[in-house]
Amino acid sequence: MKTTDVFIYLLLVISIMTACSDSAKRKEKEAETFLRSFEKEIIPAFTDWNKAYFRASISGKDEDYNKVSEYELAYSTLLSDKDKFETVRKFRGDTTIKDSLIRRELDVMYNTMIRYQIDTLKLKSLIDAQVAVEKKLSTFRAEVNGRSLSDNEIDSILVNSRNSDELEKVWAVSKEIGVVVADDVKNLVKLRNEIARDLDYSNYHEMALKISDQDPAEILKLFDELDYLTNDAFADLKGLIDLALSQQLKINPDNLMPWHYQNRFFQEAPKIYESDLDKYYADKDILMVVKSYYEGLGLEVQDILDRSDLFEKPGKYQHAYCTSIDRAGDVRVVANIRNNQQWMNTMLHELGHAVYDKYIDRTLPFALREPAHIFTTEAIANFFGNLASNAKWMKRNLGLTSEETQVIASDVKSYARLEKLVFSRWCQVMFRFEKSMYENPDQDLNTLWWDLVESYQLLKRPVDRDKPDWASKIHVATVPCYYHNYLLGDLLAAQLDAYMANNILGEKDPCFTGHPEIGEYLKEKVFEPGSRYCWNEMIEKATGEKLTAKYYARQYVRK
Repeated sequence: MKTTDVFIYLLLVISIMTACSDSAKRKEKEAETFLRSFEKEIIPAFTDWNKAYFRASISGKDEDYNKVSEYELAYSTLLSDKDKFETVRKFRGDTTIKDSLIRRELDVMYNTMIRYQIDTLKLKSLIDAQVAVEKKLSTFRAEVNGRSLSDNEIDSILVNSRNSDELEKVWAVSKEIGVVVADDVKNLVKLRNEIARDLDYSNYHEMALKISDQDPAEILKLFDELDYLTNDAFADLKGLIDLALSQQLKINPDNLMPWHYQNRFFQEAPKIYESDLDKYYADKDILMVVKSYYEGLGLEVQDILDRSDLFEKPGKYQHAYCTSIDRAGDVRVVANIRNNQQWMNTMLHELGHAVYDKYIDRTLPFALREPAHIFTTEAIANFFGNLASNAKWMKRNLGLTSEETQVIASDVKSYARLEKLVFSRWCQVMFRFEKSMYENPDQDLNTLWWDLVESYQLLKRPVDRDKPDWASKIHVATVPCYYHNYLLGDLLAAQLDAYMANNILGEKDPCFTGHPEIGEYLKEKVFEPGSRYCWNEMIEKATGEKLTAKYYARQYVRK
């Protein structure tokens, strides 16, 4: 080839490359312009919906719940826009768009919008049905001997009573809400499945996992691995629980029934060790303790507490949650605080969610101003919540003496292991129940529930009981196909714990108090990236390896 020919060829190549580059830049500009324009529509609708939900969960009023439906429908209608979804789909499929932030935003928007690409009437039916069930669940109060009991009061009786007849009665009435909502929940399941099939998924459970960047087969494999890891250890601990409870209740271990395990679902470890942690919290101002603790890490929470609603009221939502109202700093917590270890755990937990939301980089696009995944925010919440039963943490933050700390140290460590293994087995029940329920909602769900409870929690089903006890668990109706993320959160919490202890503090078993470098690490490596990266990429950047169960096993399974 002549020199002139080579020169002409090179010019042609450069010209083509420049044209391709210019074309890619134009496409990226078009995509970004579209996304910013769409964002301006989404933000006010999202904010109105969250504010309405916050008001309704506090008041319990019909008119406030009606507003939730109204605003949720408005937000959902925006995301259900078929033309905009098609635009997102086309941009997402355009391989000339290389900008990593734009591509990530398109992926997140696609997964967010696809669940709304359903018939408008079905969407409205789904929203109305969900709000109606949630209202029933939130406002229901069990009655015993003509006395209305809150969930806090039920929990207190189940933990503290030693009267088997009273325990059975209170446990049974706590399940009555299941009978009230069971048909509603089944209809919700079928409607969700119908919507999932319209979007080419086999059922809603599969859809829920896939559109949150999770492979159902991989999650099942992980749960099978965790079942194998925890099965023998839990069986040994269950024997210790039964022996301790039989002595407390003065009954034969063979006669222990579900109402004897100090919890409506045996999702928390019974108090079988001598240390009563509640007494160390009874005279403490929980809000002051959590505020001081987080500020010691350089994580400011006073603004969050000022916007929150934290104590019991008639008609109020009885559990706890955190919400980022606008993804721009308006973060709030709803709680029902009492001065005990459970609510110390809960407030540390919810403020873990809150600081995650608060410190996400606000220069990110709106769609990416959320945690990398649902379970990564659960990991942070669990990490902080666990500290409420850490003896070193209690000494530093509650002012315990060395003698008091020594008294509880062994028990709380054993209790932490027991708590995690009990919860792990409960998560097996929830994950496998929902998976099977969405695969076949017409099966005998009452029997399925108790088969799983017997298999994974080693509890005896009550004789001749055929009631929808599964429907009394609020998450089955209102937060479907989510529960497995709590356990994934525990895995990540253990991984972060090990990384920060070894690589930042250089300590074995630290209490993570008064170390602003911990707050800086979390802000920089976990919080600020928001959803800029897929969850496992974020975890690898933060800890040097992808999510693994080995740190959970080291911390809780092995003695």
